[in-house]
Amino acid sequence: MTPEALDLAALRPRLPSPLRTVEDERFTRRGVRLLLKRDDLIHTALPGNKWRKLEPNLRAAADGGHRALLTFGGAYSNHLRATAAAGRLFGFATVGVVRGDELATRPLNPSLAACAADGMRLRFVDRATYRRKTEPSVLGEILNAAADGLAVPRERVYVVPEGGSNSLAAQGCTALGRELRGAADVVGVACGTGGTLAGLAAGLAPGQRAVGFPVLKGGFLAGEVRALQLAAFGGPRGDWSLDERFHGGGYARTTPAADAFAADFEDRHGLPVERLYVAKMLHGLTVLAEEGAFAPGSTVAAVVTGRPPDPAESDGGGSDGRSAGGQSVSSR
Repeated sequence: MTPEALDLAALRPRLPSPLRTVEDERFTRRGVRLLLKRDDLIHTALPGNKWRKLEPNLRAAADGGHRALLTFGGAYSNHLRATAAAGRLFGFATVGVVRGDELATRPLNPSLAACAADGMRLRFVDRATYRRKTEPSVLGEILNAAADGLAVPRERVYVVPEGGSNSLAAQGCTALGRELRGAADVVGVACGTGGTLAGLAAGLAPGQRAVGFPVLKGGFLAGEVRALQLAAFGGPRGDWSLDERFHGGGYARTTPAADAFAADFEDRHGLPVERLYVAKMLHGLTVLAEEGAFAPGSTVAAVVTGRPPDPAESDGGGSDGRSAGGQSVSSR
């Protein structure tokens, strides 16, 4: 398959994603109904809710005659994994620019090993350079190196931002809001780069509101969401807010209390809980319910944006993150 023959419908994504009622006494004793919006079930090959962000970008890449996708992420990025899988499925070469040049000399963790197994070339950059990745001169150097390594013209390399969040992604995520119209009063979602929240809020009906739970600390996300909505829709859309209390110390970090909450939620409902995004969001919604933030008689929907790693996948990668054959498969 080649990008020119792109047929996204062939993946048969599960849309709209399932919406399930969960009986949780921490909500029901407040007179609040809890729903789980299972975006993690949209497609097995694209982790979490990444389909909604990637689909419009894949179309734009194919329509523009691009042959490769270049994107950015941390060592445990679901977005990198989804982009690598999309490249394999649709015939794009892929390059993942990974934050942290110290990782270049270490065995790959299961997430990065999965990217490499799907054919993604991993380029590790130091953290100072990574912070400057959107500057034209820095991005130009990254693109030149990627094009040379892939032996494709630079203009045929399509750049997808970190987390997949751009105006196209925000537009794609409006479908999530539309699927929840009439189903919930409040919708909670974990936030990394803000694209899902920007689109979700825009797609909800008047009278509904979205609450985002950042998984990084720093207080920068509100500005990012506003900028995405400006680029995607020409200005603010929908009723949304952020609760910054549940990031657990930053990306890929957690706390004993958060881990205990996630384990308890799993025991209560038989649902494996992804720790870096979903657990933080569920914890936040539960605390808000216990604080009386939701009116009695209201319905709260929690967007489940990802699944925990598959144990078989982790076993295949080895406890130290090596490939099944015991070799580091990074390309530098």
